[in-house]
Amino acid sequence: MVKAKYWTINEKPVGLPKLNDFVLVEEDLPEVKDGEIIMKAEYLSVDPYMRYRLRQMNCGEPVTGIISSKNKEFPVGTYVVGYPGWRSHTLLSEKQLSGTNEMGFPYMKLPDLGNVPKSTGLGILGMPGNTAYFGLLEICEPKKGETVLVNGAAGAVGRCNVIAFAGSDEKVSWLKDVIGIKNSFNYKTADIREVIKKAAPNGINCYFDNVGGEFTATVLPLMADAARISVCGAISTYNDESKNTGTLFLNSPFHEGTIIWKQLKIEGFIVHRWTNRWMEGINQLKKWIEEGKLKYEETVTKGFENTPKAFIELFDGKNTGKAIVEV
Repeated sequence: MVKAKYWTINEKPVGLPKLNDFVLVEEDLPEVKDGEIIMKAEYLSVDPYMRYRLRQMNCGEPVTGIISSKNKEFPVGTYVVGYPGWRSHTLLSEKQLSGTNEMGFPYMKLPDLGNVPKSTGLGILGMPGNTAYFGLLEICEPKKGETVLVNGAAGAVGRCNVIAFAGSDEKVSWLKDVIGIKNSFNYKTADIREVIKKAAPNGINCYFDNVGGEFTATVLPLMADAARISVCGAISTYNDESKNTGTLFLNSPFHEGTIIWKQLKIEGFIVHRWTNRWMEGINQLKKWIEEGKLKYEETVTKGFENTPKAFIELFDGKNTGKAIVEV
């Protein structure tokens, strides 16, 4: 008998989540049957999009090691990335292991990451990394000499003129000193319109947007003609109850007249679109890390009991890079 712990919501958060919105529950898991496995979480992911998901469900994304198995495809010792929630242990059936969750993601074996930590399977070598890889290269399609704007900045884009924004002076220093993006700014203190006009006098050609809201409304008129925008999130709206009614965001920052006049291409996406090319992205990102071309950062919170705290701190900007809970 395995005793499992998991976090669920005590009540749906209103505005910024609070610690007492969450409750820790214990349960006993039965012994595995044919085709089943039990996974033990080693790392858990906390991400801003989970705030939006909390309106419908409790969610998480643990990296887990299999400690009991009667499934030959997932033997004991295998590491798996999946979506069973913020759980210490999870019992999964053969059907669950061969299917996908409600977001369209399957359970995946963690590939050989070499000398790179397993925790990166939740970040730069996982869903967030592939979101940046495919969202930027497949939708924005940056070309040499163009200007690229990233509003939740975490990396550079090679030979393009990159403009990056982050939410603290410390993060801006990291972008400048470690990543090497000289045009990095604190969106909380900078005049966004003025610094973009100065850094990109001919307009922005590619905009990777995961913030939305007033930031995007400011950026849109500064786009170049026939520019491309990939939209994968709207972090600035997740805690704003006045702009969210269940599954519909109100007060869109995308002004139709500007879109038409500038002939902009705007495409929203969820990264599971590229599930059949998943390892292409992971292998390329890993190669760039090994070559020193791609740098990353993780903020690690220790202890399963601190998972909600780590999640809430995302909205205070206390993490640099990917936020991880080490169970």
